[in-house]
Amino acid sequence: MHRFFLTDAPLAVGEPVALDRFAHQLHAVLRLGPGDRILLLDGRGQAFPTELERVGPRQARGRVLARQPASGEPRMELVLFQCSLKREKFEWVLQKGTELGVTRFVPVISQRSVVRPAAALVKKFPRWRTIIREAAEQCGRARLPQLADPVSWSRAVAWAEGPRFLPWEAAASQSDALGLGAAVRTLNPRPSRLALLVGPEGGIHQQEAELARSQGWQWVSLGPRTLRAETAALASVAIVLEALGELG
Repeated sequence: MHRFFLTDAPLAVGEPVALDRFAHQLHAVLRLGPGDRILLLDGRGQAFPTELERVGPRQARGRVLARQPASGEPRMELVLFQCSLKREKFEWVLQKGTELGVTRFVPVISQRSVVRPAAALVKKFPRWRTIIREAAEQCGRARLPQLADPVSWSRAVAWAEGPRFLPWEAAASQSDALGLGAAVRTLNPRPSRLALLVGPEGGIHQQEAELARSQGWQWVSLGPRTLRAETAALASVAIVLEALGELG
């Protein structure tokens, strides 16, 4: 059943619902018509099976059939602090991070970030939110991951909610550094919230890494190979979720 987030309109069982914003996709892309059913999501964990009553190029309407809990969300909040990357790389992280289970993305401006002005990043938010929404619909998420305002490195590392891990290529040379998966598996009890901070294309500056550690971020390794920034982000997310049993 095709899924659509409708977060700004009331949804009630037995009531009609305007679907004009999805009309083109329903009519021209999916080729659906009256009698077909879709799943509407309110972005707050509820799903509403809906039967289409009218579908045209610009207008569509359905009727809500039921209300049920939506599935597809991790049991914990995973926050990804991602240093800004070149456009296609950052968009890749948003899309695939949503599919894996990231619940909040926070763009970070570091010393070696390619895109540095916060205003330049904010201009991309409409496109980024579309990428997140489409990925969430495609992969079966129950909630839309949040996209937070850009922050500086110093403000990012001041965040202090739950365990915090900094994957860093230099961590592998530290005698006391753990691999990310091993570090996550030592957590007891299981956290309700966890954060990752991933650097930019040019890597994390030594001073930035030291500042993060002084603020309680644990340096961790992703193995003996140096990963690209976008690869490190997605590998880190997958390792965390697997270690916590979120990937089955």
